Amino acid sequence: MKSKQKKELLMFSNNITIETDLQSVEGLIDLVSLEQTFSKLQLSKPTIVYLITDDELLEVNKQSLNHDYYTDIITFDYSKDEDITHHEILISWDRVKENANDLKQPLYRELNRVCIHGLLHLAGYNDETDDEKQKMRSLEDHYLDLYCST
Repeated sequence: MKSKQKKELLMFSNNITIETDLQSVEGLIDLVSLEQTFSKLQLSKPTIVYLITDDELLEVNKQSLNHDYYTDIITFDYSKDEDITHHEILISWDRVKENANDLKQPLYRELNRVCIHGLLHLAGYNDETDDEKQKMRSLEDHYLDLYCST
């Protein structure tokens, strides 16, 4: 992702890096659970997670995917590109907060669910059909229940 502004490094581990300039997310990401999920899914490259605004993600959605609508996440899988060293997951902080409210879930759980959702995409899971969406949700819940201390 070629961001217009440099994001601040919030936290990192061996395989997961979180970058944002949104201070309100600090302390809400369970980096240990994401690292455990990453390992379990046997992903090919480390991953950078960018937490950005709705408008920033909408612009990426338009430019990269030709989609003119808001979304909570966009995942860039660079498994086959040897020149790029990290996968990228872009998450709309605005969407996460709205989803948590709409789904009556703690913000902590929803943020970690969306992060895990991105890791699942990198592991090859899709969510285009109803069956795929159901499988993704089941796996998200599985990893949240297994690793997240919510």
